[in-house]
Amino acid sequence: MKKFRGFFFGLLPALALTTFPGVTDARAADEIKLSSNQRIACGRGLNAGKLQNINCKSYAYIFNSRTSEFYRCQVSVGVTRDNKEVLKVDTDGSCKLKARIFPGDSDYAFDATETEPPNTNAFFGSGGSAIWVSDRSKLSAKGCIILSVGVGPDVMKCVDMTFDK
Repeated sequence: MKKFRGFFFGLLPALALTTFPGVTDARAADEIKLSSNQRIACGRGLNAGKLQNINCKSYAYIFNSRTSEFYRCQVSVGVTRDNKEVLKVDTDGSCKLKARIFPGDSDYAFDATETEPPNTNAFFGSGGSAIWVSDRSKLSAKGCIILSVGVGPDVMKCVDMTFDK
């Protein structure tokens, strides 16, 4: 046992210097940011035979603060139950690359928000998203709107902000 312990502690310095696949350095980890503006929407419905469906969806945005690329991530959980027990649980989730807001690399700050699911105020499908990105190294910002129009791909337009003096 002593021999094994000595061998193990002798390996610790080597392991500390080893880079494992999938592990990024601290700088790269600092570049990936989760937006602080997540939302969740849930719905409930009744089926024949007194079955009840409960569905919840949530989204978040993950942003690369160096490149201004971002992903929209969505998770959903659906539960079917009767009066006594849960009969089925369905889950789904993924992140999709959306765009690069600025053409060059810098140090960007980011936030995003979305409209709620379809309601009487949603003119185009499920509504849209607002994305705000500012360059932390100079006075530069963009406001972007993404509309889910229901026919063809989503429409994304960004506007360069002007700063009045």
